[in-house]
Amino acid sequence: MIANLSSDHVQAMQERKALHTLLAKHQEDLPPRRMKDSYLEVILPLGSQPEIREKYLNVHNSVRFGRILEDLDSLGVLICYTHTKQEMQPKSPLSIVTALVDKINLCKKIIYPDCDIKFTGNVSWVGKTSMEVTMHMLQLHDGDYSPVLDATFVMVARDPENKRPAFVNPLIPESPEEEEIFKQGELNKLRRIEFSTASLLKMAPTAEERNIVHDIFLHTLDTKTVSFRSRKLPPNSVWMEDAKLKGLQICHPQERNIFNRIFGGFLMRKAFELGWATACSYGGSRPFIVSVDDIMFQKPVEIGSLLLLSAQVSYTEKNYIQIRVHSEVYDANTREHHTTNIFHFTFISENEVPRVVPNTYGESMLYLDGKRHFDAVMKEI
Repeated sequence: MIANLSSDHVQAMQERKALHTLLAKHQEDLPPRRMKDSYLEVILPLGSQPEIREKYLNVHNSVRFGRILEDLDSLGVLICYTHTKQEMQPKSPLSIVTALVDKINLCKKIIYPDCDIKFTGNVSWVGKTSMEVTMHMLQLHDGDYSPVLDATFVMVARDPENKRPAFVNPLIPESPEEEEIFKQGELNKLRRIEFSTASLLKMAPTAEERNIVHDIFLHTLDTKTVSFRSRKLPPNSVWMEDAKLKGLQICHPQERNIFNRIFGGFLMRKAFELGWATACSYGGSRPFIVSVDDIMFQKPVEIGSLLLLSAQVSYTEKNYIQIRVHSEVYDANTREHHTTNIFHFTFISENEVPRVVPNTYGESMLYLDGKRHFDAVMKEI
């Protein structure tokens, strides 16, 4: 059976190789598109087709958000293929993959399992080889669709074998409103560059952040010993070291995309579920997702890999829990570990949660990074 799967896959990749001749040599060779050209509406009939509910149901009798992440990822790719579709080509020469999830902001705590869901979306900004997709999710209540979440993904186009970047159709805004949306896409790109440039892995913390770290240090000193090395946990606090969970996933062919790699939506679902479990065990009550931001797909995950997931409470404030999930693949043959993704989730708990406290300099940087993500989310919502 595995041999058949492999040979089918090899044949599919051979067919794709032949599509190289259909790639544009310059972006100018491709016809421009409008935002409405890529607009799609998809109904998830949870209300009208009860048989599909089981896949989406969680133990709290609401919809599994991890499944929604998978659907958003699939829809984002489909929207980009719609934007780049050429009339005379039965098969697209492009390989479109998710580069990053810029943000997903929720305005509803609970997604009901017995009401239809509507997804809408379109390409909202285009570079040379990348596309920003804006999507919305709504749910049917009393005959009307009301908003649940807004999402922004960035997709990249690559050649048929997913080896090199490929040009995509330019986007032409048609109204002042569309020009504003396009401009926002450009600003989103600049904001991401700025955030990355100021990363604590590259730059020292700001003066204000250094004060925060020093303040935590002073509050955890053991006053009896007056020693730099003797630390004491303040009341209603948890050491960062004790606020993490780990998970392992074997990457089976069932979860693969056409390039024999693991589907990005599956990775997001697994990371979210571990993040949710971490927030649940930390806060002691059911957490609700508020926002997902800055998910970078740094490296593809191959079939057969061991996927190691590590979720860490990186920052807390009142009822909010900021979770960072680090995913890496382990290659048993080479014994090497490679980071594939970093995920950032913001949860709200039903009750106020203990304060997470860093103990080492590395943990302090994690704490400040968590605070930066949390502050950015709060500014958005």
